[in-house]
Amino acid sequence: MSIQVKLPDGAVREYEQGVTIADVAGSISSGLKKNAVAGKVNGKAVDLNTVLDQNVDLEIVTLDSADGLEIYRHSTAHLLAQALKRIYGEKNVKLGIGPVIDSGFYYDIDIENPLSVDDLAKIEKEMAKITQENLPITRRVVSREEATRIFGEMEDPLKLELIRDLPEEAEITIYDQGEFFDLCRGPHLPSTGRIKAFKLLSVAGAYWRGDSNNKMLQRIYGTAFPKKAQLDEHLHLLEEAKKRDHRKLGKELELFMFSEEAPGMPFYLPKGMVVRTALEDYSRDIQRLHGYEEVRTPLMMNNRLWEQSGHYEHYKENMYFSEVDETTFALKPMNCPGHMLVFKNELHSYRDLPIRISEFGQVHRHELSGALNGMMRVRTFCQDDAHIFVTPGQIEKEITDVIKLINEMYSVFGFDFTVELSTRPDDFMGEPALWDQAEQALQNVLDHLGINYRINAGDGAFYGPKIDFHILDALKRSWQCGTIQLDFQMPEKFDLTYVGEDNQKHRPVVIHRAIYGSIDRFMGILTEHFTGAFPLWLAPVHAKLLPVSENYIETANEVQEALLKAGLRVEVDTRNEKLGYKIREAQLEKVPYMFVIGENEKTTGTVAVRKRGEGDLGSFSIADIVEKISTEIHEKQ
Repeated sequence: MSIQVKLPDGAVREYEQGVTIADVAGSISSGLKKNAVAGKVNGKAVDLNTVLDQNVDLEIVTLDSADGLEIYRHSTAHLLAQALKRIYGEKNVKLGIGPVIDSGFYYDIDIENPLSVDDLAKIEKEMAKITQENLPITRRVVSREEATRIFGEMEDPLKLELIRDLPEEAEITIYDQGEFFDLCRGPHLPSTGRIKAFKLLSVAGAYWRGDSNNKMLQRIYGTAFPKKAQLDEHLHLLEEAKKRDHRKLGKELELFMFSEEAPGMPFYLPKGMVVRTALEDYSRDIQRLHGYEEVRTPLMMNNRLWEQSGHYEHYKENMYFSEVDETTFALKPMNCPGHMLVFKNELHSYRDLPIRISEFGQVHRHELSGALNGMMRVRTFCQDDAHIFVTPGQIEKEITDVIKLINEMYSVFGFDFTVELSTRPDDFMGEPALWDQAEQALQNVLDHLGINYRINAGDGAFYGPKIDFHILDALKRSWQCGTIQLDFQMPEKFDLTYVGEDNQKHRPVVIHRAIYGSIDRFMGILTEHFTGAFPLWLAPVHAKLLPVSENYIETANEVQEALLKAGLRVEVDTRNEKLGYKIREAQLEKVPYMFVIGENEKTTGTVAVRKRGEGDLGSFSIADIVEKISTEIHEKQ
């Protein structure tokens, strides 16, 4: 009996009933058969050896796809578990869960002796041995009773708990490879021999199922790629990321610090404050040219404001509250409601619109302690927020101008970016028709500008759809920073109005906009992007004055005074050290310029100039070096 198999390109092929997905792949091409790792039958992921016995829609999953890589890494997690059982004993290792994550996988295990990084090489060696055995990986369906019996005999309480918590109607499956088996829904690679390149990266502690009331397990992190060259490139990027870690550089370069007295709340040190101020000043200058006016709103406001805006309903778990005069106040998690009050402070005509107000607003959000990550995930941060109040007819032009502004600012830092259009979430506020109108407006602008974007369905803010901008750093990592959100809801909730040409009251539309997003996070990203070697205009210290001996400190101080008056940020190294040592120290501090001062420089009123990354540039007069550096700063070099 024959069946029909419909492929993603619309082609329909006939096969004998009982054909496997691997057979179908082979009938299409030998290359596809070699690269196939699984299939999707009517949208459901299944193993490559799955038998087809009726008409189906079929997609062959290949190793070079995102789905294929996930299956590949999931199978590598099982490979790790099998190696652990072989080395430490079948019943001595209790297996938790081993999911795939963004850049690899992990497996949580319960084992008596703590593992260290030194143990990973031994485990990797056993994993490689299992791949050489090329063990078939096969799936079997078991009843709940049978699964309970099997893992009960294994004395594995973690798996028994997982089985217990499965829905009543769930199909329970076990995957076998050689003597090893694991509870898993799959799919998996056909055999262990298909795993070519992997690396175990680290060991950490992790509470079972993420609950601090449960037992602490050991979590082994790893990664895997189809080709060794891909793995080598990934490991190189990981090493680069370690060198660029903003927490390490922030401490070494004295930019910022953290304290247990304020978990997740950064302290800016003097040099870090210079960088932050430079970022704010640049943003202020460029926004002023684009017609923005700056405001400042309170850090804490009456909770009824947050109930009115809808933030309380959607964010209360992440907000901080305080009782003042028997009234509940909240630290602001966002700046939006305060800006609504600013708009409402006076009457507006259609002639006033668009009104663009901006704020460097400090916000507070309660993050779980385990989620905190240096400057990248904090509990208080500064948003470069702006809200643009427009008539419906001004929406598309204003959004176009904001996109151009974002592009202009990101280009100064050398950032490329990708764009997402996020549509209404399940918990959206307002009427679907208004959402459709808002989403269409955003889409129209992106299409008109010829910007490539992807739809991120259901990820809009609760009050409106949004365009998100993801910048790519020097390691091609993606960071969501800028956002444009179109909002018909807040003007309704705050009863905002303007007087139209007809002398009647009309409702404005609000465009929410951020470019840095969180200035704190943006600083962390920049620190890693530039490896702490900030461009001249952002650098905490523009130049370091290096007197060759104590005899020239007075001259260096005079030069410093002249440079400070010219608006440059300079320091003098007055230590009684050799010049070579001072130069190396300045290089470690990532200082853009070094000015050496000796007898010749003292006599001629010059400085011998060394530039980061270029070396010796020769002698310059004070006036000439001031002009050179000032020009570079003005041009944002």
